[in-house]
Amino acid sequence: MGIVAGLDSSPDFTRIVVCDADSGAVLRQGYAPHPMDGMSEGGRPSDVDPQAWLLSLGEAAGGGLLEGVQAIGVSAQQNGLVPVDTQGNTVRPAMVGGDKRAQVAAADLVDALGGREAWAQAVGCVPQAAQPVTKLRWLAKNEPEAALRTSVLLQAHDWLVWQLLGRPARRTTDRGGASGTGYWSAATGAYRPDLVELALGHQALLPDVLGPWEAAGTTPEGLLISAGTGETMAAAFGLGIGLGDAVVSLGASGSVMAVHHEALVDSSGMITSLADATGMHLPVVTTLNAVRALRGAAELLGVPDLEALSDLAMKSTPGSHGLVLLPYLEGERTPNLPHTAGTLAGLRRESMKPEHLARAAFEGMLCGLADALDVLRKRGVEVRRIFLLGQAAELGAVQACAPALLGTQIVVPQPADYAALGAARQAAWALGTSQGTIQPGLPPVWQGAAAQILEPGEELAVGQAVRQQYVSVRNQTHPGAFRS
Repeated sequence: MGIVAGLDSSPDFTRIVVCDADSGAVLRQGYAPHPMDGMSEGGRPSDVDPQAWLLSLGEAAGGGLLEGVQAIGVSAQQNGLVPVDTQGNTVRPAMVGGDKRAQVAAADLVDALGGREAWAQAVGCVPQAAQPVTKLRWLAKNEPEAALRTSVLLQAHDWLVWQLLGRPARRTTDRGGASGTGYWSAATGAYRPDLVELALGHQALLPDVLGPWEAAGTTPEGLLISAGTGETMAAAFGLGIGLGDAVVSLGASGSVMAVHHEALVDSSGMITSLADATGMHLPVVTTLNAVRALRGAAELLGVPDLEALSDLAMKSTPGSHGLVLLPYLEGERTPNLPHTAGTLAGLRRESMKPEHLARAAFEGMLCGLADALDVLRKRGVEVRRIFLLGQAAELGAVQACAPALLGTQIVVPQPADYAALGAARQAAWALGTSQGTIQPGLPPVWQGAAAQILEPGEELAVGQAVRQQYVSVRNQTHPGAFRS
């Protein structure tokens, strides 16, 4: 078909991959950090001028990188709210990331609609501080003049697509991006304008939601722009996951998502019902404690880094000589125990050794993620293999424990720019559909991610016994935390 590109505008940088449209082979790539002014004390700023995204895009695409490219897809950071006025200008800097300013606004919104279950039924998720709907509430309460001037609501990838097309009258988004806003339902495929009004205080224009293979438009130079999507959905599409696949991401906090054929409404609010970039659904369950539990254990034991903690843990054995760590160091979201603390159980004289505590930290983290996985499995989500992502996935102790504790085949993909690759694959889909060489409902088949495969094998029974030990301690410490 030709050459396509995928652009990923993350919180920190822009990455562009140029790919063969038929095979997905990467032909060339570009990178540029976002220019960051006014960096906040704790790292990234909560307010960013969207022009920074355009500046790094231009730099990443320099040197003729896009020469010969026929179509481009855009992936961008999720939860970035860009409020726009009637003239198409930004009312204020974009509100990005997990904005802690909005925590009170999130609680206000939950109460305003009648509780967590009401939100889960309405849009498949309960407002969190990071979500656009919550940021609208914060804006209305704290910057009422800016809120009044806001007439159009865009997310990061919507805004970038709109800019690339020359700011046309029509603004677009996709199912994946829309499903994270808190005012679009993956179950019904429709916006809830009443929730925009509940948060912002008045109605606002919302972008048209495109299908996965539809094009947002064509630039004056003839470059086709596909629908675009959020980073999570783009990465899933780049990895090539489908029905039967789950993705476990090991960051400071953890997340488990899986491809499913329908949206899941969860009255407890533990499941966030997102849409993916293919027309399917991506139910997500998050934990607050993943790698942060490992870092806490490393600090407690005085080891210099996670590699040293992993080496120490490998000197222990499955079950950590009876030690069980419930890793709820920041409270926990799955199960919903926001004000609790971690628990170390099973202390005996023979178990009080550094290697056993190190192993218990790894087992506790993975058992917490297994709890999140079970939330999905109990709702009928099939999981035949798990893609394990994040730098911690490379640790020996994680790879030794994960297959048996999670109970299925583990795939550890080689590091790559999967969000950018997913955006490029979407561009190839839109291009092929427009040319009539690809059926709309069938995405192009690209070579899957190069990966290491880990099987539970003979360790499965031992792993499940360790998991049961963890569940017993969790049930004794927090009875009823998971409703059956």
